[in-house]
Amino acid sequence: MIASRDQNYMSPQQYLEWEEHQNIKYEYINGEVFAMTGGTIPHTTIALNLASALKSHLRGGPYRAFMADAKVGVTENGPFHYPDVVVSCDERDRQAIQFIQYPCLIVEVLSPSTEAYDRGRKFIQYRRIQTLQEYVLIDAEKISLDCFRLNDKGLWELHPYEEGDEVHLTSVDFHFPISLVYEDVQFPT
Repeated sequence: MIASRDQNYMSPQQYLEWEEHQNIKYEYINGEVFAMTGGTIPHTTIALNLASALKSHLRGGPYRAFMADAKVGVTENGPFHYPDVVVSCDERDRQAIQFIQYPCLIVEVLSPSTEAYDRGRKFIQYRRIQTLQEYVLIDAEKISLDCFRLNDKGLWELHPYEEGDEVHLTSVDFHFPISLVYEDVQFPT
């Protein structure tokens, strides 16, 4: 998804109330809102493949998987983002209506226009979430998945995966071939 800037300042509460009445989704960062535009078919397919597999893997347990329409609040006052896939097992998120605040796993499918932001400033914001254990970035133009995992010393480690690899998401104890997320994806030529 691509965000475009809308110059009107809003408080977090104004944003949450205002966005409920909008036809499109908006992210909220430092008092500003950014319209979310549509992604590509490969982007959507990758997110759906992983979300479906996670939903099946997590069925019957305390974890809940969500897709792109589930907003994540870094704090109650924002910033607020729409990751492509998010998982929470925190009881406090069970009754959430407007946004998830305690995820253990966040996944972003990369696009050329948002990759730098997803790897940089957005990751800096997400790292403020105390419950977050893994942040996954999936390339939509080639087979490549980067998993940033919080280690026992409180440092984020990069675990890169490429074609032929088996991915292990430790936050949800899920092993899968990387090809699972690329099922039915046609890469640009």
